[in-house]
Amino acid sequence: MTFNDNARIDTGRVSKRSGARRGGLIAGGGVGVALLLALGSQLFGVNLLPFAPVVDQLISGSSLSGERSEALPGCETGADANEDAECRMAATADSLDRFWTGEVDGYRAPAEVVLYDGQTQSACGAASSATGPFYCPSDESIYLDVAFFDTLSSDYGASDGSLAQMYVLAHEWGHHISNLIGTLQQTGRESGPASGSVRLELQADCFAGAWGKNASTVTDDAGVPFLQPVTQQQIADAMSAAAAVGDDHIMESAGAPVNPERFTHGTSEQRQRWFQEGYRSGPGACGTFDVPASEL
Repeated sequence: MTFNDNARIDTGRVSKRSGARRGGLIAGGGVGVALLLALGSQLFGVNLLPFAPVVDQLISGSSLSGERSEALPGCETGADANEDAECRMAATADSLDRFWTGEVDGYRAPAEVVLYDGQTQSACGAASSATGPFYCPSDESIYLDVAFFDTLSSDYGASDGSLAQMYVLAHEWGHHISNLIGTLQQTGRESGPASGSVRLELQADCFAGAWGKNASTVTDDAGVPFLQPVTQQQIADAMSAAAAVGDDHIMESAGAPVNPERFTHGTSEQRQRWFQEGYRSGPGACGTFDVPASEL
């Protein structure tokens, strides 16, 4: 989706962290912690993917120092969002916040959207480009390194289009909505094609689709829509991002056999389908915890 150039962005809920240094012998998590854990899950018969942030912290060193947190500079208009990925995330966060304010009783925004460079610390453990974007319910914040978008495109085959990037943040915001309505608490650590974890991820995809459908109607304080109407190509871009992070695709990319009993996020087809369900029918259609396994 393309932002209207004259839309005004409120960056108050977004911060940028940089300058972190790790203790320990290995700097940074290196490649694909998630991929390595997917392969390990196959070998040991235990779902290891929920432990990605912890593993990344252990292999990268236990502490971070020298980190700076600051407001996001130079992101004031839709034109800025069209030119810069971090500004795009700030504008998307503003749009998501305004959309969900009108959709959820008792809504409150995530405490913070943290854009970081390479690595940072969260209440859920270490965050790095290797772990990928995530929502931490302990501090109700979203953590995202925009360098992940390059990884998503180059290593997983997703489109590098703007809506593919916005889908990532909309999905993590969807986890916050699940936290607010209580479905996040129903997940547990089990895996499998109908597990709570899969249902949670598909619900977040559905919530992302619901925002995508309505995003062009969300306005800034002056009544200017943040975004222009979505195009079919942009929907295809979002679909490619959803497919790229399906369990089956991740396992295949790791060189592991596809084992549904190890699923924690859903297949590529499911993730695309639930995004489309939210896009067609809105947030009310996102009851993934209410449908039988055969309808997931």
